[in-house]
Amino acid sequence: QVQLEESGGGSVQSGGSLRLSCAASGYSRSRMGWFRQGPGKEREGVAAIASSGSTGYANSVNGRFTISQDNFKNTLYLQMNSLKPEDTAMYYCAADSSPSGSYFPSLEPSRYPYWGQGTQVTVSS
Repeated sequence: QVQLEESGGGSVQSGGSLRLSCAASGYSRSRMGWFRQGPGKEREGVAAIASSGSTGYANSVNGRFTISQDNFKNTLYLQMNSLKPEDTAMYYCAADSSPSGSYFPSLEPSRYPYWGQGTQVTVSS
């Protein structure tokens, strides 16, 4: 059974940093991604990484966030720097096992069948 468990969320002031982690187990993954959902907003893709190492970022976080993975530890990370109040959201880790995910990251939530429970990030001004 696929299990994804996020950690590392918290409260930080504007301009601060956080690192999210997602421990994955129980499946043969292809691509993984980080998504977020703010109050009253739809879930949106933040960053994604294919098993090949190719990455993709939302324009709103490009240059501030970095996605990475430790294949030995089966852990996905999201380093978030220069955080802004508009980054406040519940952050979710998601995983896909389709063959196309080996080479192509995707920020589209519908491409990911497996989801974690989320970790809250709150950025105050």
